[in-house]
Amino acid sequence: MMTGAILNPVNSSIIAVALAPIGAALGADASETAWLISALYLATSIGQPLAGRLVDMYGPRRLFLAGAALTGIAGVLGTLAPNLGVLVAARVILGFGTCAGYPAAMYLIRSEADRTGMKSPAGVLTALAVATQTIAVVGPTLGGLLIGVGGWRSTFAVNIPLAIACLVLGLLFLPGHLPAQAAPAETAPAQAAPARTPGVPGRTPGTPARTVGAPPARARIDAVGILLFAATLVSLLLFLMDTRLDRVWLLAVTVLAGAGFALRELRATDPFIDVRVFAGNVPLLATYARTLVGYTVSYAFIYGFTQWLEDGRGLSASAAGLVLLPTFAVGIVVSALTGRRAAVLGKLVVGAAVQLAACALLLVLGDHTAVWILVAVTALLGLPQGLISLANQNALYHQADPARMGASSGLLRTFMYLGAMVSSSATGAFFGRRATTEGLHGLAVFMLAAAAVLLVLTVADRSLAVPAARETAGAGRAS
Repeated sequence: MMTGAILNPVNSSIIAVALAPIGAALGADASETAWLISALYLATSIGQPLAGRLVDMYGPRRLFLAGAALTGIAGVLGTLAPNLGVLVAARVILGFGTCAGYPAAMYLIRSEADRTGMKSPAGVLTALAVATQTIAVVGPTLGGLLIGVGGWRSTFAVNIPLAIACLVLGLLFLPGHLPAQAAPAETAPAQAAPARTPGVPGRTPGTPARTVGAPPARARIDAVGILLFAATLVSLLLFLMDTRLDRVWLLAVTVLAGAGFALRELRATDPFIDVRVFAGNVPLLATYARTLVGYTVSYAFIYGFTQWLEDGRGLSASAAGLVLLPTFAVGIVVSALTGRRAAVLGKLVVGAAVQLAACALLLVLGDHTAVWILVAVTALLGLPQGLISLANQNALYHQADPARMGASSGLLRTFMYLGAMVSSSATGAFFGRRATTEGLHGLAVFMLAAAAVLLVLTVADRSLAVPAARETAGAGRAS
């Protein structure tokens, strides 16, 4: 499951150092190669909750294998692409193909925890966090090394062996079906606001009659809801890609499609996303909001700082990737050391505070800043990378309706990529045609504001203030 879950974050960041070589090889400017980023975001933002919902309905195996096959096809198509249009199509297929891994993993972890009575499988969740959110930072480093060895096409070709590995592992180890569990005698009505269970941030004691491992009776795909959800996201993301006054009509489309989606889901008997449950689960909504602003900072660093290293500081793609390596290494170490502690609040407060400090340091960088200082900044940014994503994932595990764990975890990724699109829009606005030092400083101010919002959202969320003794006890049972 971890092998499948890394496909999406790696592909979302590996392209960062490949844009310039692709543009030079295919005669495309920066505005055209930007579609390689946006295409994956658009497909992933829509596909993650859709794949998660299908996992909830049909189990993880079929969706996981189908996604791995699509990833392999996209790898072949991208490797052989004769022009930019085919490359963009490959990235769209790649976006949908890599959507199933993470929701399937969260679904399987949740079902195993329920089967074994494990309250908080902190060790497994930590390993998943290291293999997903933290691994995203290695993308530019891996991309730089691959480009140095085999050119930019190798950043697409790497998906072929990864997809084959996922297919083999999925066929060998994933269960064909999960045994249905007995539904509780009484459950809370879907429209009721979930109450908080003591000791667990935002945990809902009553869930709809369906449980993990037991797909809903007469399950059917809410096609209308999916289309309205897609229209909402596509119009919003298209606006964020190019925020001009003459494109404000896209925001009107977003509002109308979003309102239609909400009305549709309120009336649907088996909705794509049960907005009644989400609306009543304020802690879960707060987790999505923290994910949005946290990844706005993270992706602004991955894309903006990486572009500046090449344009402003004059490093090669391989060298820029190596400078970012400490972020990946520190993130893994921090996740491994803190993962078995179920505490969420402390991780988020420290992570947001360090993000603020790291963004402030970007303001003092210049065209001739020593490489060791650049490495120190990237190492510092690894600490929040390891803390924030892990804490939000653990919070969602306890806050989400178990019957919709796949869809809820898919939505977590949607908000992650919304943050990526906001950061992409901000990077384009501050950099323009070239990633100058002046543009980096403007982007750093934007990142400072986002990090401050994350800190405020964290401190204001009282559901995160869970007694440490109870959290430690839950983590002890998991280990």
